[in-house]
Amino acid sequence: MGRVSMELQNLENWLRDAATVLHDNAAYLTELDSAIGDADHGANMDRGFQAIVAVLDESTFGSADELMKKAGMTLVSKVGGASGPLYGTFFLRFGTALAGASPITPEVIGEAFKAGVGGILQRGKAELGDKTMYDAWAPALDAYDAAVAGGSDLGGALNAAAEAAAKGRDATIPLVARKGRASYLGDRSAGHQDPGATSTTLLLESAARTLA
Repeated sequence: MGRVSMELQNLENWLRDAATVLHDNAAYLTELDSAIGDADHGANMDRGFQAIVAVLDESTFGSADELMKKAGMTLVSKVGGASGPLYGTFFLRFGTALAGASPITPEVIGEAFKAGVGGILQRGKAELGDKTMYDAWAPALDAYDAAVAGGSDLGGALNAAAEAAAKGRDATIPLVARKGRASYLGDRSAGHQDPGATSTTLLLESAARTLA
């Protein structure tokens, strides 16, 4: 039981830490979004994760998958725009991948991230280079897998993923958007950092701080 409750606690710590970071960066994310989107990404992410914290404050969860699925459902129900369904699906799939896994090893977490990002791709239909959150997720998954394959522990793998996500985020700046609201701008979307890739990086940096 000790191990399970420790893993549950770490996942809860991740969600709470992410909520704090997204709150602190809400204005920044919205500023990025105002250049190429609907100017609501920061506010939406903040509202969604504050709703997750409210659920955490009033609920007890028996398993890691139950916790993460509830977080996903909360985002889907509370957040407008594209980010709610996309991040909500991520956490739902992430949770489903954890079901029955004990112990939750770095390999299991890697599979959960892959399942979550698979959900994002299914909903968002984005490809690499489209100037979306996937441009941060894709290199992060590759870096995570490479680190685990090289014998890294969970903390090392998450740090590698967060660093790769940050590089992917920065690489969105010169891209022309091919998906979502930003794609309406055509060439004018170049020169702006993608808000979704930015919030993805914040989430992974938070995971690196809390999950290990």
